[in-house]
Amino acid sequence: MNNEYNGHVIWSQVDANMHLRHSAYADFAAQARISLLNELGLDFSVFQKLQMGPILFREELQYLREVGINDQIKILSFLTKAKADGARWSIRHDLYRGDGVKACIIHVDGAWLDLRKRKLTGLPEDVATKFMEVTKSEDFELLG
Repeated sequence: MNNEYNGHVIWSQVDANMHLRHSAYADFAAQARISLLNELGLDFSVFQKLQMGPILFREELQYLREVGINDQIKILSFLTKAKADGARWSIRHDLYRGDGVKACIIHVDGAWLDLRKRKLTGLPEDVATKFMEVTKSEDFELLG
C-alpha cells in the first residue's frame, strides 16, 4: 500500500517568520491520513454510510527543521499501534522537506466515533480488515 502523501506549502500556511505555521503541520498530517483511507477504498462515503468517523485523543508534533513557503513536502505514514480489530490505533507521520530533510514527526492516537450515539465504536469486520492494511512501522505493536 502507498503510505506517501505529497504536497507543497502555500502562502496561507506560513507564519510571520515565513515558515510553515505550527497548525499547518497537523493539517498536512490529517490530509495524509485521509489519503491513506482513500488508498484503502475507505473514503468518506464509506464512513458516511456507517455513520462513523475517526477521532483523535492525542496529537503530538516534534519540530526538527524549518519548512518554508513553496517547499515541496512528503509525508510517510505508519501504523505504530493498533488493536487487531482496528478499533484503537496510533499513527506516526514523518514529514520531509523537498530537499529530503526530515522536518517534523507527528504522532496521533485515535479511534472511531459513532456519529449517532456520539460514543466510541469498533469497525465492521470488512472495514477493519482493510484498515489494518496500513503500512506498519518497524516497531509496530498489536494492542490487547
